[in-house]
This record gives sequence, C-alpha cells and structure tokens, in this order.
Amino acid sequence: MAEDNLARQNDEIEALASIYGTDFHTESAEHRTYSVEVDEANLSSLLQVTMPPDYPAEAPPTYSLSAPWLKGHRRQELCADLEEIYLENSGESIVYLWVERVRQFMVEFGAEEDTQGPASDEVTPIPEPPEEQTNEPDSPLEIISGEIISDRRSHFQPHLAVIQSQAQVGQVLRRLYENKKIANATHNMYAYRFLADGSAHITQDCEDDGEDHAGGRLLHLLQILDVVNVMVVVTRWFGGILLGPDRFKHINNSARQILDSCGYINPRPGENKKKKKGK
Repeated sequence: MAEDNLARQNDEIEALASIYGTDFHTESAEHRTYSVEVDEANLSSLLQVTMPPDYPAEAPPTYSLSAPWLKGHRRQELCADLEEIYLENSGESIVYLWVERVRQFMVEFGAEEDTQGPASDEVTPIPEPPEEQTNEPDSPLEIISGEIISDRRSHFQPHLAVIQSQAQVGQVLRRLYENKKIANATHNMYAYRFLADGSAHITQDCEDDGEDHAGGRLLHLLQILDVVNVMVVVTRWFGGILLGPDRFKHINNSARQILDSCGYINPRPGENKKKKKGK
C-alpha cells in the first residue's frame, strides 16, 4: 500500500508540475511538501501541501493557505469547501481539485468586490442574533469554558452560559469575542434554548458559523436533553488536517462535556447527580 501511495503521489506531482509550470514549487522533497501559486482577479494565494505516506489511499494531505486578502467568514467558507472536496473524493488525488477551487473562489471573491466596492480591512465579525431593544447596560453573565479536545492539530473548546433572553445571547457572544483567540477561531458554532419570563413558549435557535449542520446538531442535543435557559458555544481552531466526520464527534463530545460538568445531563442509575434546567 505504501509503495502504491508513493507511486500515485509521484504521478500527481508530475501532473501538477506540468499543469502549473513555474507556479508549482517543491518546498521539501524529503518531506514531500509542495506549493502552487494562484493569481486571479488581482489577488494572489499560495497553497502549500504536504503528502503523508498514507495519502491518497487513507488520508488527505495537510495544507496551509497564504492569502492575506482572505479573512473571517470567507476563509472559513473556503476551508470548508476544501474539506468537502476531500470527503467527496476520499482515496483519490485531490491537490489539483483544491488548487482549482481556490482559483474559482478568488474569481468569485473578486467579482463580489467589484460589485460591492472596496472592502474594509476589518475582520468580518461572526453574526450575532438580533437583540431585544434595551437601554440598559449588559447584566453580568457567567460564562463557563470547558476542557479542550484536540485531534490532529484541531482543537475544540466548549462554553456555557445561563440565559433567559435574546439580548443575553448577544451578550454571551460579545463577551466571548473579547478573547481574540476565540474571535479569530475557525468556527464558533452555538445553540440556545430559553423560556422568557411570562412566556409558555421556548425560544431556540442555532448558528453553524461556517461548519455546516454543526449548530443544528448542538440544538438537537439540547432538545433531547430537555435543557432550558442555556446557551452552548463550541469553538474550533482548524489545524490544517481534515477530520471528516470526526469533527462532529468532537463538537458533540465538547458540548456534552460542558453540559455534564455543569449538571445538565441526567445521571445514570445509581448516580447522585441532579438534572438542572437553568438557574
């Protein structure tokens, strides 16, 4: 299998060199690291990939993308596209597909910039839900952060807060984003459920933040646990190695970890924990 992978890598490297010419570079033959320069729509990017011994049969290449023009949500969107390409073509050589997706993304980005005019240099903030109109300052909210789960250089950390209004959802996000490390994470997906004072209807919603279906899975977890007056946020820092479906396992385990540690999960028979539904 290793010899077959090596042969397929050599074929792919030869093809990439032929297709991209002087834009293709060998960064380290020993570590099998290569890069491709992409120039489109007055933008420049450099995609660098390293081919591990089990690529392409069993694992993806690792990559880094140098693109100073690409920030915030748009970078997360492109990273998600590259991960989806791997999942759809598992076991196949994918570097060419990655390069061409980067090129296509640059064309789309350039067209949007031409339509919308010059963009601000500021990083686009992660969207916050609409807030209730209020002139009162933010009330103190306790946000509890859980342990980090790490896998192949990606890191997942959960956060939990007790909430009872839409305004407090926004407060939780603003508080978290004051931490630059969290604000600059690849994804901050969240879900919440609360029962407003005087209401018999549970308000609930979620946000994927670029990680498709992640917010919905978090909300489903809160629903099956029948948790009310709680907001859970899971922060992911992407490490350059695609995790495939394992990423959802880590997101779910992070959320369960923080819910369990804060007492929101029913104890198993013989345990003494008491279930909580907000404070």
